[in-house]
Formats: sequence, structure tokens, C-alpha cells
Amino acid sequence: MDPNDVKNDTSRNMKKYTLGVVVIVFGFLLLLVNTGILPWDFKHVIFSWQMLLIGIGIISLLNSESRTPGTILILIGTIFIIPRIFDLSFNVWHLFWPVLLIAIGVLILTRRIPRQQWRSPKKNIESESLDEGYIHEENIFSGGKQRFMHQVFRGGHINCIFGGSEVDLSQSTLAEGVSELEINAIFGGVTLIVPADWKIQSKMTSILGGFSDKRAYIREASDSSRILIIKGSTIFGGGEIKNF
Repeated sequence: MDPNDVKNDTSRNMKKYTLGVVVIVFGFLLLLVNTGILPWDFKHVIFSWQMLLIGIGIISLLNSESRTPGTILILIGTIFIIPRIFDLSFNVWHLFWPVLLIAIGVLILTRRIPRQQWRSPKKNIESESLDEGYIHEENIFSGGKQRFMHQVFRGGHINCIFGGSEVDLSQSTLAEGVSELEINAIFGGVTLIVPADWKIQSKMTSILGGFSDKRAYIREASDSSRILIIKGSTIFGGGEIKNF
């Protein structure tokens, strides 16, 4: 069996089990409320947009290579659900931005800093990075435009939180076989510029957001075995694929 098929099956099973566990937990909580074991007011906590963000964050943490999106979602959901559970004497907004900034700072300090993946068009520098051909980009309260200059694109990940990114892949070709690009856009957006003959499969999950293929024209791929799978999530954000 192809190793990529094994990897995809494992990923699908993990997502299925995670979603199943989350649904079962919510079901038990609802059962406790309906039987009077938990106060009736607790139902408004279980079925709230704050709890939805926490649930999505947990699923993202367990099924994504990047922990940043899931952590941010859990943080936002937790901060805004606290006033529903406890009677606070101050406005929760006074906690939101300080705690969010502290969490982002911790993530920046603890994340792995990848080797340089981008080569300026004005320079002719050959990268010897072991990750050559991959994107590893994090945009938090920031953004920008980048041109990918490696000849072969193999995948990677892009995370945009309260920020945006435009990535130009038009000068590259897809690696042989199946390549995966994970995109997570939370209160942000991602734009990919790709060649017209790339074969792309989108497996994005969108919640109050969207991700679409807006290429003006698409040519038949010369090698149909070269496929780019785009996975991840757009939450209060969006993304698009286009070409020149």
C-alpha cells in the first residue's frame, strides 16, 4: 500500500474519532442537564458559540500539525464563556487582549523556527535546507506577499491569525505524488497563486468563513499523479486559489 494512502487513512480515522468523542461528551452533558443532575442554566453554556470555539479548538489541536490555531480558539472561547459560568465584577474584555497577547508571545517563543524557505527574486542563493521545497509560515497580527522560488513545491503549512498572506507559487512545479498544504485562517485570509495546470483537491473546513478556487482558467495536468491537497480550516476568515 502507498505510504501516502496509509497516512491519509490514519488522518481521517483520527479526525473521525476526535469528532466522535467531542459529540459524545456534549451528549452526556446534555443528558445530565435534562435529568436535573446539572442546573438547567448550564444548557446555555453547553450550546453556545463560545463552547463551539472550544470544541473546534480541541479538534484542531488533535488533528493539526500546528497547535497555534487550536490554542487561539480555545483561549477565545474560554475567556468569553467565563462570565456565563461565574459572576464577575469586571468586564471580560479587560482580560481578553492581555491574555491573548501573552498566549501569542508564548507561542512565538516556543514554536520551532524553520529554516529559511524563501529566496528573494533579486538574489541567486541556493538553499541547502533539509526542508527545501516546503512552506512554513506563521502570520499573527501581520501579513505580507511572498514569492516561492524553489523549482519544486512539496507542501507545508500557513497559519494566519488576525493577519493575511499572499503566496505566489506560479514559478514552481508540484512534486511527484501527493503533496499536502495545511492552511489555517482565523480572523484572517490566505491567497494562493498557482499555475493553471496544477491538480488541486480542497479538504478545507470553513466556519463563518470560506475557501474557494477562483482560478480564471484551468488546464489539464500533464501528469495527473501530481496532486496538491489543501487541508485545514477557515474560521471567521477566508482563502482563495487564483492564477494570473
